[in-house]
Amino acid sequence: MVNIEPKTEKPRLSAEDWARAALDVIAEQGLAAVAVEPLARRLGVTKGSFYWHFPSREALLVAALQRWEKTEQETVFGKMEGVSDPRVRLRELFQLVAHAPKTHIIHSELLKALDHPVVKPVLGRVSTRRLEYLTASFRQAGMPRQEAQNRARLAYAAYVGFLQLFLQLGQPRLRLEEFEGYVNHVAATLIPD
Repeated sequence: MVNIEPKTEKPRLSAEDWARAALDVIAEQGLAAVAVEPLARRLGVTKGSFYWHFPSREALLVAALQRWEKTEQETVFGKMEGVSDPRVRLRELFQLVAHAPKTHIIHSELLKALDHPVVKPVLGRVSTRRLEYLTASFRQAGMPRQEAQNRARLAYAAYVGFLQLFLQLGQPRLRLEEFEGYVNHVAATLIPD
């Protein structure tokens, strides 16, 4: 009698699975490392699976960055919707953003690839939305329009500058209590009493 083992089928990957894997690679190795063959190996499938969902690497990048943008909006702004006091909302926003390391790394990697035609519009939209949200929150905290815009720009510049210092320039990593102190200092400096 011949023992025939049933064929085990690999689960079908969705376009979302590919987009998530592309974001993981961006976080680990940068935008340039996103390539079809290594991603297929990483996911344990053939390139045919990729081409079932995407016509090109560019299409995958578009899907991955759309996923990042949507997740950012839902995660960050979605969690803040229920906080009515703008000062409390801003403090909670600063804490939430400070403790999302993967998204910082992806944002930093995308800043390095700002000249890529797929990246620039996404970062433009994300930055605009973040600045508008910060401006609106500072306005709701009682600041005049111009001052609220300036605080929003300063807050966002502090965030992007921090990414540059520690992720791109390789400054020594802060101990947890140093980092918490920095986040609290930024919040105390920027959020009105």
